[in-house]
Formats: sequence, C-alpha cells, structure tokens
Amino acid sequence: MLDLRFVVPDLRRLDEISAEVIVSCIWKDERPMQGLSSLVDWRLAGRLSQLLRQGFLVGEVGEVLIVPVRHKLRFDNLLVCGLGPRSGFDDATFRRVLGRMLDTLAGLLVKKAVVQLPGRTGDLFDSERAAEILLDLAHDNVHDALTLVEDIDGQKRIERRVAEQHRGALCIRRGTQ
Repeated sequence: MLDLRFVVPDLRRLDEISAEVIVSCIWKDERPMQGLSSLVDWRLAGRLSQLLRQGFLVGEVGEVLIVPVRHKLRFDNLLVCGLGPRSGFDDATFRRVLGRMLDTLAGLLVKKAVVQLPGRTGDLFDSERAAEILLDLAHDNVHDALTLVEDIDGQKRIERRVAEQHRGALCIRRGTQ
C-alpha cells in the first residue's frame, strides 16, 4: 500500500520531514530554477546552479543526478530529474520522467522520499492528472511513503482525485503544512 503524504514547499517544513531522499526536477530552459529545486539550491549554497553552469547537469528529459546532501539537509541524497524544455512538456513526458524517478528510487531501495512531481512547479501540469499517473505507475514500485511537495490547493485536488480513483487502496496523510 502506498502511503501518500503532503508538505508545502517551504524549507522549514521540509526540515520536519523524515525521509531518505528528496526529489526535485529542473527544466532544460528555465534559469533561475523554480520550486523545490530553487529552495534546495539555496540551502546547498548554489551547488545545483554551479553544476548547471559547468554543464554537469543540463535538465534533459531522462537525466537523473544523485547528490549527497546530508551535510545541509535532513535527507541523505537529492535526486534531480531533468524535464527537458517547458514547451515540449506533455503527458508522455510526465509519465516518462515520473517512471524513471520511481524506478530510480526503487533501485536505490528507498522506502521514504519527498517528491515534487514533474511539471508541478507553477502548475504547468494538472495536479489531478499527475495523481492519476502517479497511482498508475506507483503500484509497481513499492515505497513505504511518498511525501508530495504541493501547495494547499494542489494537496486538496490530489487527495480528491486519489479518493475517487482508489477508494481504500492507499493511505493519505496530510503531513506538515
């Protein structure tokens, strides 16, 4: 059973979450970074920005980078997933990136992760559609808990969609808000 939780995008709230990995996404064509990636970059004193400037991190679709962050965050590692260009982001790209993200977490044997779903920064991708695809893909990748980084409105919309789609199939908890 997938245990789904929520946290608002705020560093103080993220500091209260217990998880092994935090997952953010970056666009190939958006600088400065937005959303969770910008918060994490700030906490890491610009480390992600430095990796982008050096070309070590690009933001291509399918790109995955693991960065140790225990020295600056409560999590062991940061997983950064590339989204490609904003203009090319669609349902298929969301599914591909999320599938890769979940497969990587499963391969790392991660049981608890904090995740900002692909395209959710700035509401580029609909929260209810994101929930549908997450539920479709997550059943193959067993995790004890996924904490989604969402604003309050996004949390409510995802909760409603999950309740409609999978009555009783998973546990939803409102995390630290």
